[in-house]
Amino acid sequence: MFPIIPAGSAAPSGNDEGLFGFGENGGYTAVTNLVSNAGVVGTDVTGVGTARRYVAATQYGGDKGIFGFGQTGSMVSMSNLVSNAGVVATDTTGVGTARRGLGACGYGGDKGIFGYGWTSSAVSMTNLVSNAGVVGTDVTGVGTARQYIAATQYGEDKGIFGFGSNGGHQSLTNLVSNAGVVATDTTGVGTARWGPEGCGYGYDKGIFGYGFDGSNVSMTNLVSNAGVVSTDVTGVGTARYSLGATQYGGDKGIFGYGNGSVQSMTNLVSNAGVVATDTTGVGTARAQLAACSFN
Repeated sequence: MFPIIPAGSAAPSGNDEGLFGFGENGGYTAVTNLVSNAGVVGTDVTGVGTARRYVAATQYGGDKGIFGFGQTGSMVSMSNLVSNAGVVATDTTGVGTARRGLGACGYGGDKGIFGYGWTSSAVSMTNLVSNAGVVGTDVTGVGTARQYIAATQYGEDKGIFGFGSNGGHQSLTNLVSNAGVVATDTTGVGTARWGPEGCGYGYDKGIFGYGFDGSNVSMTNLVSNAGVVSTDVTGVGTARYSLGATQYGGDKGIFGYGNGSVQSMTNLVSNAGVVATDTTGVGTARAQLAACSFN
């Protein structure tokens, strides 16, 4: 059940189900795996859209999702909408600079944002996603250009990009306002690394987890409902990077798949931000995928 929200207040930002999609397992794939409102991952669903890796994904429209950008043999800017029943649509011709290794998160309660990534070098540009799933043209970036970055929503209607690589590991973050405006760099808290992932939990908070700092790590960093990132929390579960993460069940989260040998395991995140031990994977083991919530 969602909590009772006083008139004039923001609605909870948590969706009930999630979806892992795309990635690489020796070859590019477009398969997806549904996540139930109890955090149970479903078997492979035959992919729709161009198989690719290093995609990003976010919710939008209150109950839908979108996968965007990535890499095939070259960088692409296409997107694939996800209905409120978890059905992935065919490719939509991309708007914005083709790139890989970017992050994405929700903002404003019903919109999304793609940001950063790699073209032939690290970039800091962003692309807003409307509440109808329309991806906007490039917005000049704010903050340090980097790739293999993570993002999550927080505070019910805001977002945050964090960590990444631009020739060296990073721990800095950039807040996203409820109007989709990206702030300048905030000095990082936590171990500098690339290839972590982030998702929401507890309705108004976020979590970054896992990554690579010269070796695979399983540490996490909680994000408060004011966008403050905490110091490292000792990790639970197999250390890995280039995984996916999404919220589910309204107020919980899940990390899944990843590299370090390619994995299909998952780790649930409670509504208090506590990460559980490994759950045996369902579906094709892969890395460099993305995940979003819906419904």
